[in-house]
Amino acid sequence: MYRLLVVLLTLSLASLAFGADVGNRMNMEKDDAHVNPPIPGTRQAGDTIETATMIPGLPYSDTGTTIGYVHDYDEVCPYSGSMAPDVVYSFAPTADIFVNLDLCGSDYDTKMFVYQDAWTPGNPWACNDDYYSGPPCGSYVSFLEGVPMNAGHTYYVVIDGWASDSGNYIFEATEYEPCIVDCWVDAVEEGEPTIQDGYVDNYNGGCNSTPYVFQDINWANEDGGAWLCGKSGWYDGTSRDTDWFPVIADGYEITWVIEAEFNFQALVIQPYDCVSSPLYDLYLPGACQELTISIPTTPGQEVWLWAGPADFTGPVNEFTYFMRVYGIVADVIATEQTTMGTLKTMYK
Repeated sequence: MYRLLVVLLTLSLASLAFGADVGNRMNMEKDDAHVNPPIPGTRQAGDTIETATMIPGLPYSDTGTTIGYVHDYDEVCPYSGSMAPDVVYSFAPTADIFVNLDLCGSDYDTKMFVYQDAWTPGNPWACNDDYYSGPPCGSYVSFLEGVPMNAGHTYYVVIDGWASDSGNYIFEATEYEPCIVDCWVDAVEEGEPTIQDGYVDNYNGGCNSTPYVFQDINWANEDGGAWLCGKSGWYDGTSRDTDWFPVIADGYEITWVIEAEFNFQALVIQPYDCVSSPLYDLYLPGACQELTISIPTTPGQEVWLWAGPADFTGPVNEFTYFMRVYGIVADVIATEQTTMGTLKTMYK
């Protein structure tokens, strides 16, 4: 049951704006103060849907530029009013498939969106402006994960830019391989209502809820840790579900183990007033990659654990994550309040 535990990324973020990184809604403003590395040598996609460069099969990769091309298309995800030049690829799958579309390594502020069969302004099949926020992929660079594409249809991938930005891009299209996270039997169910468009998180949204609301983790499963089977996800195209859990240390270290079905974000937050900028550490485990976080503490110290998607949009509304927390004060035994753990597939 135990896998190799790898911490993928740790960043100390002591003074970042609260809404941009800890909130549940996408930050609707951004600046242009970023420089991505230049890309040597480029090839080229088509200028319009009619002249789109065909993707013959997956995996597929290409490089190109939008510099000198025409502004033909734009979608709001969530920024409007772009006048940036764009280029287009097309893909006609021979079987139903889920596809990752990645611009990691591009040297400008990208936007990417997809149409099914024809240009349908205001109704893209998928859309992303900002996914990556720094090295090695670049700042404000786009990524679409698990885009559903069906046999008998043609999909047009538009590589665009924010505002008037243009530049060189690296484009990669690969088949998405869904993963399933199995919660252990006797894990406590988070119990949050089903996530869907129009959702209002008054369950455990912490400082993002009105009023503030947290979910205590204060039980012990058979190995002394608290096992929780949670769900998170996206709604309304610009919002993500964020789950906030306060815990109390019973010694000098809290260990947090977490695994999720999609790229995830885990924050260790020092308790604060929900108004000022928080102090926290950020961790980014990839899909189905178990992450272990060691948190130095003193006995009786309170820590807030934040769990949610790494991005603000996704191919499904909700997905499963499983977490275990060790070294915390436990008031109850989990088997007194739980049912069977979840074995849930991503698409249901």
